[in-house]
Amino acid sequence: MRPGRARRTVPAVHEEISPPELTQAIARLSALFGPRQGGIRALEGGVSNRNLLVNFGGTDYVVRLPGKDTELLGIDREAERLATRRAADLGMAPRVAAMLDHPPCLVTCYVEGKTMTAEELRDPGVVAEVAHALRAFHDCGLELPGRFEPYELARHYADHVTASGAELPGGFEAAFERAGQIAATLGEHPEHRPKPTHNDLLAANFLGTRERVVIVDWEYAGMGDPFFDLGSFAANNEFSDDEEQRLLEAYFREPASPRRTAALKLLRFMSDLREAMWGVLQDVAPKLDFDFRGYAGMHFERLTQSGGDPGFPRLLEEARPR
Repeated sequence: MRPGRARRTVPAVHEEISPPELTQAIARLSALFGPRQGGIRALEGGVSNRNLLVNFGGTDYVVRLPGKDTELLGIDREAERLATRRAADLGMAPRVAAMLDHPPCLVTCYVEGKTMTAEELRDPGVVAEVAHALRAFHDCGLELPGRFEPYELARHYADHVTASGAELPGGFEAAFERAGQIAATLGEHPEHRPKPTHNDLLAANFLGTRERVVIVDWEYAGMGDPFFDLGSFAANNEFSDDEEQRLLEAYFREPASPRRTAALKLLRFMSDLREAMWGVLQDVAPKLDFDFRGYAGMHFERLTQSGGDPGFPRLLEEARPR
């Protein structure tokens, strides 16, 4: 999913017009969990997937049907399942109930809550809760089947755009050069060694319940740089400098160092690059009523501003391994 602006009201699914793969999934899940009770309700949001609320045997489940060609976006469905299951064990994600291969879908237990806003996610208590949850997931020892490398993913997206005959945005090459500098600078530092990461921490992927914050949509999970999660969380929820410091202090449980502060800002740039190129790739063959071009433009504007800042070379120097 993309940011809150990507969420929109989706009408209820009428069973007579359900697509064949949904009908097949419902039949198989009814055999697993009990007869379906009531209708099928589409949940708001879901740019890459369809998320449906269905009751089987008296229990509510979310049935997640992936869109077409999502592997082009760097999505690994097995990694999504493994990450969601481990995150649920750690108390930060919905529990996995089933995963079907034919038709492909992930089924999780329904969590009663509301989608959080960026403002809510900047609350000091929430920042600390999310930071502690991310640290627990990063340090859990889970080995995921794929790597998440935003620098390579941005090039992968660009290759598909040019292969389709479309043109890349004017600022792409300069941004990609900056991204290469960041990747080369951080690559050897031990704090950036691959760990299991979520990689898509925008407000639409957080649910607030009475007891806790729940992180959903683990479809981009992979073995990646933990600082990318911190950068994604900060960038997509528009953290100030002070809020960045609060996030780092909560995550590391000690005052933020200049090196970590610089690394976080550099990974904010990488997050915006990935989001911008995601929008460009989706705009090549749009299948949904969503302003992919505007979304990409917003992120390109932000990363162009940060990458062109006179302080950018200083961030690279401060983040460099000693």
